[in-house]
Amino acid sequence: MKKKLVQHTTEHFKKVFQKSPDYLFLSPGRINIIGEHVDYNDGFVMPAAINKYVCFAVSKNNDAAFTLIAQDLNEAYQFKVTDDLKPVNQMWVNYILGVLHQLKAKGLNQGCSIVFSSTIPMGAGLSSSAALECGIAYAMNKIFDLGLTKQDIALIGQQSEHTFVGVNCGIMDQFASVFGKKNSVIKLDCNSLEYNYYKADFKKYSLLLLDSNVKHTHLTSGYNDRRQEVEKGLDILKHFHPEIKTFRDCNEKMVTDLKDQLSDTIFKRCLFVVKEIQRVQDAAMALNISDFKKLGALMTETHHGLSKDYEVSCAEIDFLVDAVQQEKSVLGARMMGGGFGGCSINLVEKGTEKALIERISTAYRSQFGIELKAYKVKISKGTTEYKN
Repeated sequence: MKKKLVQHTTEHFKKVFQKSPDYLFLSPGRINIIGEHVDYNDGFVMPAAINKYVCFAVSKNNDAAFTLIAQDLNEAYQFKVTDDLKPVNQMWVNYILGVLHQLKAKGLNQGCSIVFSSTIPMGAGLSSSAALECGIAYAMNKIFDLGLTKQDIALIGQQSEHTFVGVNCGIMDQFASVFGKKNSVIKLDCNSLEYNYYKADFKKYSLLLLDSNVKHTHLTSGYNDRRQEVEKGLDILKHFHPEIKTFRDCNEKMVTDLKDQLSDTIFKRCLFVVKEIQRVQDAAMALNISDFKKLGALMTETHHGLSKDYEVSCAEIDFLVDAVQQEKSVLGARMMGGGFGGCSINLVEKGTEKALIERISTAYRSQFGIELKAYKVKISKGTTEYKN
């Protein structure tokens, strides 16, 4: 799959530019094992890079001219890096311009010809945008020796999203794309950017993503509402417990004792956050001793919290998670990502995936009239130069 993508991208580069590219880079998408909606609540997340990639075929130009070709979209964009770079109408271009805008301040003044293509499914919540941003930053750093660290590259990707795309995202996606390590998940502190790797060689189990093929429009409004609700809840908790600085300083008892002071909705939101922060810690311990049954149970608990307490799931995703609960081959399942659609992530016994996909696809089609997509993923290393 990886070799095929590289070959496909390289051939297109040769066809367009009548020569072979000087460099090839691969930048992965990501999953999040556990730790949902806690990146902005002072918690920890547990992402990993996966074996779905954006591939970049790149050659240096002798002047400041850039030619970008999005092979999958059959679109191109040309400009000079010395131009005053501003957001444009083509959204995919903005992810790249936002990165190059920052790299100019680091000394980038020369152009490139770039063809890129991807195996990361768009809109499935696997962060194709972070892979695009970080891949470009990594490639420019390598080619022009800009002296950036991996952390610099992740932060540049995040900043591009904030400034040129208008999405106020956390750091998790870019961090996972750059820092990914084969058969390891990253436990990341989104405040300090301190991180640890945990071995995630799932042995006789594998990760299966079931893509609902829906994305409900209330993602942005729902996300903003949740942020306001938890901020309000934290203020109330701090009022009664002055020692509290963040949700990390809270425990379940503190929240339940103040149930009458918090509205029903805010109580549920705060309870989810406190429990989810603890679940990430428990998941790290489970991974340390390869207790995959415990990890699966924690994933399922997270889903119930996201659905019932944080209320960011939807009928389609709830159906996909509920449908696998009776399957002996499934250790755990949950909604992954911001919510209101996207994928469920499932920890399943190897060798049972095909039959499971067929059963769930049939039931899902019958219930919603929607075709399910499924992706088997492996945990891979982060953004890197590809050598033949």
